[in-house]
Amino acid sequence: MDIVKIAIAGARGRMGREAVQLVKRTRQYELVAVIDHKNGGGYLRDFDGFSGDDQIPVYTDIVICFQEQKPDVLIDLTTPEVGMYHTKTALEHGVRPVVGTTGFTKENLRELEVLCHEKGLGCIIAPNFALGAVLMMKFSQMAGKYFNDVEIIELHHDQKLDAPSGTAVKTAEMIAGVREKKEQGHPNEKETVTGARGANFDGMHIHSVRLPGLIAHQQVMFGSEGQTLTVRHDSYNRASFMSGVKLAVDTVLKIDTLVYGLENIME
Repeated sequence: MDIVKIAIAGARGRMGREAVQLVKRTRQYELVAVIDHKNGGGYLRDFDGFSGDDQIPVYTDIVICFQEQKPDVLIDLTTPEVGMYHTKTALEHGVRPVVGTTGFTKENLRELEVLCHEKGLGCIIAPNFALGAVLMMKFSQMAGKYFNDVEIIELHHDQKLDAPSGTAVKTAEMIAGVREKKEQGHPNEKETVTGARGANFDGMHIHSVRLPGLIAHQQVMFGSEGQTLTVRHDSYNRASFMSGVKLAVDTVLKIDTLVYGLENIME
């Protein structure tokens, strides 16, 4: 079995720490480097919470990292702006990215798709790595064929930077692809407090909740005459995302195009 050499960007974050543990416990994976925006030149063991035997080099310069360590895969768990730069740089250096950063624009995705085609490399960007969340999105897409009225409520910890979440936007996009467009609510509806009805996406409303104590949760509520249907997923810790990260790493080695969303690689 060939060993997959992996570099991780964002290892000090909560998701990054889980990704480090995933790579370390997976027999066919080898963690060869960590990319950090301010702590280059040392080792992973120098970070709080990592053990003394973590002699993994830390780089601030991703290009030097790729030149010296030659990873097969980059797992990026940073921010949209940094993640876009990392993803482009990885593809330009023959490294296949697996990206858990949300906030990519349609223009970003088109640019990356072209780059994947030019380089003949795979790239997977996942708004959500929890397989249950992906199934929630797929089930919601199925329901969207039969229910035109739908509202999305996403709930996350209060340190999340983007609203609505990438998962909520992706869910709305998937539903919009099968739903007959409709502006929901009373035609003369008026918000007495701005934002009370949430964001409007193709006539659907998305509501973002940010509170300490939450991790990542979403419910999609459908309504029609005399009935409602609710599809909900809850992540109670960040280990719940690792099965999806592993699926993405294993899959990105076999493809030569951009994939946006794990639902596109789940059977």
